[in-house]
Amino acid sequence: MMRAGKLVLVVGLVVLAAGCQRFSGGRNYAAPLPATPTTPVGSGSLAPLDPNAPPVATAGLDPAAAPADLASNPVAAPSGAQDIGRTDLLGGWELSSAGENCKAFMTLTTWSGGYRANTRGCATPALTGIAAWDLNGNQVVLKDGTGLIVAQLYSSAPGRFDGQTSTGSPISLYR
Repeated sequence: MMRAGKLVLVVGLVVLAAGCQRFSGGRNYAAPLPATPTTPVGSGSLAPLDPNAPPVATAGLDPAAAPADLASNPVAAPSGAQDIGRTDLLGGWELSSAGENCKAFMTLTTWSGGYRANTRGCATPALTGIAAWDLNGNQVVLKDGTGLIVAQLYSSAPGRFDGQTSTGSPISLYR
């Protein structure tokens, strides 16, 4: 009885080993594709991500100017600032500031200084550092990971927020 069990076990192992691909004949794989030549990358200004977005005004800004202290000197609310709620800000946004265009994403995940936010495709350290957002009345406050204010914005139209960064540059969020 024991001998028959061992025989069945050995036959089973032989059948399993015979089914393995590494014991079978080699496969005929297609040859790898040759590398494709590319054109050299040129330099120049990039087109905006959203061609329908209004241009960002940058005239009169001094790039060497000291950053504004937005915590003690907040941006004044425009006369047409609209009332907003937290859910009005959720999701993805186009972000435009000082000629730079990238994306911003806002959630209701609790984060230091408000709710979680992040950016994609931004080059400016201030914009890449955006980590949180919060509402202060009808003002949207964007903050970095340490809780410092990066920008303050107000709703200027449905699906659009305009304001100023801590460096004095105009900033816009729009869909």
